[in-house]
Amino acid sequence: MKKQVVPATSQKKKSNKAKRRLLISVAALGAIVLGVGISFAMLAAKGGGGIAGLTNALVGKLSQPENILLIGNNARTPTGPLSIAGGGGQADIMMIAHLDPAKHQVVLISIPRDTLFAMPQYNNPIPKLKTFFYIGAQMQPNQAAQLTVKAVEQFTGMHIDHWVVTDFQGFSDAINAIGGVRIYVPGRIYDPAHSGANFFKGWYNMNGKMALQFIRVRQNTASVYQVNDFQRDDAQGQLLTALQAKLLHSKNDLANLPGLISTWMKDVATDMSLQDLIRAAEVVHGAKMVHINIGSVKDSMMVASAPAPGLNQENYITGAFYDIMDPSKVAKLLKPYGSTGSSTGIPLPDPSTIPVQFYGSQSTANQLKADGFPVTWMGSGGTYPAQINYPPGDMAWGLQVGRALGTGNSVVQEGTSAGAVVVYAP
Repeated sequence: MKKQVVPATSQKKKSNKAKRRLLISVAALGAIVLGVGISFAMLAAKGGGGIAGLTNALVGKLSQPENILLIGNNARTPTGPLSIAGGGGQADIMMIAHLDPAKHQVVLISIPRDTLFAMPQYNNPIPKLKTFFYIGAQMQPNQAAQLTVKAVEQFTGMHIDHWVVTDFQGFSDAINAIGGVRIYVPGRIYDPAHSGANFFKGWYNMNGKMALQFIRVRQNTASVYQVNDFQRDDAQGQLLTALQAKLLHSKNDLANLPGLISTWMKDVATDMSLQDLIRAAEVVHGAKMVHINIGSVKDSMMVASAPAPGLNQENYITGAFYDIMDPSKVAKLLKPYGSTGSSTGIPLPDPSTIPVQFYGSQSTANQLKADGFPVTWMGSGGTYPAQINYPPGDMAWGLQVGRALGTGNSVVQEGTSAGAVVVYAP
């Protein structure tokens, strides 16, 4: 395979990480619902009559769980879902839709896009899981989806049966194509500087523009609702449930068909056949949706530029915010959904092998001790955000300490001490 060169991207602050991913998250999730909605509507148009017609027309049904990778392409002006034209072109959102026909349930598993991921065969200064899409998009033929699938399979230990890719426009088009969705806003939202959202508590019939505002809230200045990533995830789930109900309602079969087909053809790429979509439709229709986040903000930290043997071709990474995941915890979380093991290609050492000299709160030092680190408390004098200085060449030590601290904004950097990780924390 020809080696690809990925140009360095500018470093982002953690506060801006989710600015674009919220929009594309729902677009990606909506894509599979959109696809099955189209197949549902097409069958009804042939005289089947709603879900009964769908069931009667099935060539076969899913007998085992199926995993569909939903990918959101963040290219700014793409010529198609797999295009990387106009800047961006990375997998801003990766979610696995785990379809379980026996439980009539869809489990949506969010993959942390900024996961630090070893890719020694590629020249990529910021080795993140999301970058495989960009690398694959430059291959001939285009391998953006296929390369992303392989990386996600390694990370989750789950087999991916199919993939669906969409871009920013897909979500808005889908909402408008079905005449909007009915959403309850639990609290006052006002975010004029970022999303443009201006909602009061109550029910709304949201068009595409309003729905985008609802899920893209960055700084709600009016209440305590939608002020963090987890609440925004809840808003996405709420919108997807409404989209699912509207798309797959029998009364909307024929009315939605033209707009849905137009949206699908323009905004979605997939390896799913019509038969695959029909089979998925039976599971998705009326199914309970469950959302799982792999990791949290606690796994995120700023890793400064430093030598990093084995992480990429140049053995050196550019400073950026990375999500540092523990494969053992990922595998345990996903085992109920078929995971056979997880790997990022970056082994994290056992805490008991990492000496720590700690400056800051004694209670925090005691927490690190409880996690198994040999800690020497050096007294107060910590900093905010936490500074984690690892011995030269021992980046994995610093990453493991950063995970344990879990502040979400620690700075992990190469230090001068050869015998221990030196931490300055609140």
